[in-house]
Amino acid sequence: MATLETLTDNLPSRRQRRRRPKAKGKAADGSPARNDQYQMKAIARALDVLDAFDDSDTPLALKDIAGLVQLPESSLFRILLTLKAQGYLLQNEDGSYRLPDKLLYGRVQARGERLKKALRPLLEGLAAQFDETASLAYLYGDQIRVLDAVETFQEIRMINRPGRALPPHCSSMGKAITAFQEPARIERMFDAYGLFRRTEYSIIDRHVLVREFADIRERGYAADRQETVLGGICIGAPIAAADKRVIAAMSVSTPMIRMTREREAEITRTVMEFARRASRKVHETGLA
Repeated sequence: MATLETLTDNLPSRRQRRRRPKAKGKAADGSPARNDQYQMKAIARALDVLDAFDDSDTPLALKDIAGLVQLPESSLFRILLTLKAQGYLLQNEDGSYRLPDKLLYGRVQARGERLKKALRPLLEGLAAQFDETASLAYLYGDQIRVLDAVETFQEIRMINRPGRALPPHCSSMGKAITAFQEPARIERMFDAYGLFRRTEYSIIDRHVLVREFADIRERGYAADRQETVLGGICIGAPIAAADKRVIAAMSVSTPMIRMTREREAEITRTVMEFARRASRKVHETGLA
């Protein structure tokens, strides 16, 4: 849920010497040398191993990685051992490997920025259709954050700030994303944010939330009726990757004074349609 708001050559101190670029190397016959002859195969293979992992924090066994990078397990084991020793891979108790946070979240951050750019036209269209604030949220690990927002210029309006963490249990986009995660991840998301009341309407009972999440999965959208901000209502719908993982959500937020039953029904249908279009965009462009 957004927040309710009323609109009322810098020269260097010393000259630095410039290093002259080195002349390009030449092959034995005098022709320009190919760049690939200077590449180190061991480093290239190690990078191929890291690229075998996706952004979902899913661990991979030695045999899985070998199949993905087409390397014999004996050679691959040495690469994995080196990456682990240098802190670029973590090993689980069952022997499988996973990316550390410094790599995983860097990838997620970069993908989020690409998603923001690709979906900006849809977000602008959604905001213009109702002259209300439209927002985009993204799943960063076990936290949900506002990725982008297009605000209305209404005198009384809802606002959203990119980068703001959203509660998984009482914001519409938070619930729209959380409801479609695996149970273990849902618990981690609850623990990461904490289940506490934002308003008197917030739900903090885990059993009640589980039932609501089932309803959200069935109907395809989530609602926040004064659960994060008194006087505000927000409708959010999930955005899925090609493998059906829900990674983001879109929403429309409005003060309750401008919401009627008919308008809420129209906003709900439209938000769901725009979220479906966003999912198709994600699939077509390979963003996730």
